[in-house]
Amino acid sequence: MNLKQWAEREGVHHVTAYRWFREGKLPVPARRVGRLILVEPEAVERPTGLTAVYARVSSADQKSDLDRQVARVAAWATGQGRPVDRVVTEVGSALNGHRRKFLALLRDPAVSTIVVEHRDRFARFGAEYVEAALAANGRELLVVDPAEVDDDLVRDMTEILTSMCARLYGRRAAANRARRAVAEATKDGPA
Repeated sequence: MNLKQWAEREGVHHVTAYRWFREGKLPVPARRVGRLILVEPEAVERPTGLTAVYARVSSADQKSDLDRQVARVAAWATGQGRPVDRVVTEVGSALNGHRRKFLALLRDPAVSTIVVEHRDRFARFGAEYVEAALAANGRELLVVDPAEVDDDLVRDMTEILTSMCARLYGRRAAANRARRAVAEATKDGPA
């Protein structure tokens, strides 16, 4: 685990953790590898409990992607020495806050680690708050591919635009369906 990830998990600012490393005051063993500072794996305490893989796609058309997503995440977790105890899959929008299986996974205290492929598979907005709540309960969220836009402002704007477009196009589709239904209902019968 790199020093920045360790600092986030421990609730310490990464600059403070780096200063501790430079001064030799870091409370866990760490070493420099090139420009990266790695916290020693044996020093990283892993929560005891179940490890769950969570995979989600937005629509039923993408169900084939769901199987591939599960395979990638499960392979990564086992490669990290984490046995996969549970696999939870769901079809639903990340903007939907009422994903039944996702909420059940969050409520289950036996699950100490949740592994997802990308942060947006987990939650489009507010993932940081959910991660903090999990960490406060001794649980963790692991993101397999954290390669996201580094600039928070750019990422936030992208997520806001995505949300607005989804709602706009969803409303437009609903309005079109309603308009067609009214047109069909008001058609004159056979002449």
